[in-house]
Amino acid sequence: MRFILASASASRQRVLTAAGIAFTAVPAAIDEAGLKNALLGAGAAAKDVAAALAEAKALHVSRAQPAALVLGADQTLLLGDELVSKCPDLDAARALLSRLRGRPHQLVGALVLARAGAVVWRHGETSNLMVRDFSNTFLDAYLAAQGEGILEAIGCYKLEGLGAQLFETVEGDYFSILGLPLFALLAELRRQGVVAT
Repeated sequence: MRFILASASASRQRVLTAAGIAFTAVPAAIDEAGLKNALLGAGAAAKDVAAALAEAKALHVSRAQPAALVLGADQTLLLGDELVSKCPDLDAARALLSRLRGRPHQLVGALVLARAGAVVWRHGETSNLMVRDFSNTFLDAYLAAQGEGILEAIGCYKLEGLGAQLFETVEGDYFSILGLPLFALLAELRRQGVVAT
């Protein structure tokens, strides 16, 4: 069975490739920001936004590719009750990282599998991260070293690289923090016959 990742996320693609999963990346052409704003405007809890966005991505691609198993994934960052969006530029990244400094936040991840335009599986995981009270000197060096590549990550960090130095503690699955709760997904892909048992 053909397996499709409904995402352009380089991090999710790296995780699947490293795990030996054959897939095709077909980014879902949906208005994520508009959908997120509509959900929040309708009173959806911030923690439920990731699940709704993952479902929208999976269903959008699944309707166009009904014979394939399609994975939609999304991740949101909660700072207290505030849903934090991706940063558009490095100035915004500096401001966000300064706000995260010395504070805890949550990453809420969601996965949805769809086939023939219908949801066949859902999964969610929450990770708790405590950012250390880093210096402005470290922040300057971090931004200079990482550049605009960090803008693709919701918290402007990549735990698999220099971003690990931003943290005091991390509670949660490593792959979930990268944006793809891998172990739960692998179990379901085995059940679906996509990977060998």
